Amino acid sequence: MQPVPFVPWVWRDPSWAGGPEHDEQELAQRPDTGLIGYEVEATDGGIGKVDEDNAKVPHDCLMVDTGPWIFGRKVVLPVGTVQRVDHEERKVFVDRTKEQIKNAPEYDPDDDEGYRRRTDDYYAESYRLMPPML
Repeated sequence: MQPVPFVPWVWRDPSWAGGPEHDEQELAQRPDTGLIGYEVEATDGGIGKVDEDNAKVPHDCLMVDTGPWIFGRKVVLPVGTVQRVDHEERKVFVDRTKEQIKNAPEYDPDDDEGYRRRTDDYYAESYRLMPPML
């Protein structure tokens, strides 16, 4: 039996995307915008915050401002990397390490098709080598 392939562009659990303080109608349109300002935690520590420009990336991604961690670069994570969201602490926990996130393909708004293909390949290989710890 083959394992189910990882699809990085799908929320694992849509309930993570909305907290009680958010307008449900707004979240139905774009659930990830309710996470702007949330801290993002990799398996080995913090990597930044969900950026205010999050609405500029496809709805199946989170734009994270890494601050000085990787020279102020913004990274885009597929929502499938989200392990859980803690709305009380305003934190998004992802199931990849800092190094894996740092080495992920850089987002290119002018080449969405190419970016998605590179990201699919990168995370599929990443999950094959080191499956998430759920």
